[in-house]
Amino acid sequence: MQTPPIMGKAAADERLLRIVRLLAPIAVLTVSIGLWSLIVRLNNIQPYVLPGPEAVFKTLIHDWPVLFSSLLVTLWTTMEGFVAAAAGGILLALLFNQSKWLEYSLFPYAVILQVTPVIAIAPLLLIYLPQQTAVIVCAWIVGFFPVLSNTTLGLNSVDRNLAGLFQLYGASRLQTLRYLKLPAALPFILGGLRIAGGLSLIGAVVAEIAAGSAGAGSGLAYRIAESGYRLNIPRMFAALLLLSAAGIVIYGLLALVSHLILRRWHESALGKGD
Repeated sequence: MQTPPIMGKAAADERLLRIVRLLAPIAVLTVSIGLWSLIVRLNNIQPYVLPGPEAVFKTLIHDWPVLFSSLLVTLWTTMEGFVAAAAGGILLALLFNQSKWLEYSLFPYAVILQVTPVIAIAPLLLIYLPQQTAVIVCAWIVGFFPVLSNTTLGLNSVDRNLAGLFQLYGASRLQTLRYLKLPAALPFILGGLRIAGGLSLIGAVVAEIAAGSAGAGSGLAYRIAESGYRLNIPRMFAALLLLSAAGIVIYGLLALVSHLILRRWHESALGKGD
């Protein structure tokens, strides 16, 4: 049986789109690095002002042991803050869903926690808490609200007809939560977790910079601050490169987990990667 021409053309267009989606970011990155190197060479810019990509990569290789150990410290802190934000945000959202009085009482304070700049909170936390604990708390603060708000939104977005059907059949609140609300809220929860992953890294970096200003710290952000004080700009760029790569990997892993969970049944993931 021959494939209809229209379906064959659609499949070819889909393959072409996937190739473009893969190659376009690589092409943009290549052109950007080339322009960066060209500007530095043509203007004879000194490395302590703007290092070229070659100097950055050489520094990354030369200082890899120090930078990699600092990266591990930052990633571990980010993971601790992210896990605390995920657990706390989901559990509190479940309590909000079961008690509107509790939601009305506590949700405004969660909003206040979200809108308060973490750069203003970090120095205070470093005064009252041990350094590592303060950094974890900063990572938790910025990652907590996206999980809480998305989970709350998902639990409150259940189809009213399905909720009425569960009520008609005499389902308990726990059964309704387990078999209806949680599955319906799962895409929202996973979306909140994807946001929280990157924000937890930002919170950890901000706290590490504040700790570095006080002369303490061992994370990657501390290395950035240290390099700035010493005018070691190539190392600063190398550390920034590692931080950006870490953020991309964190988001990619969380997006992959979300896709694997949702790909068989939710519209947002159906047909992707098949």
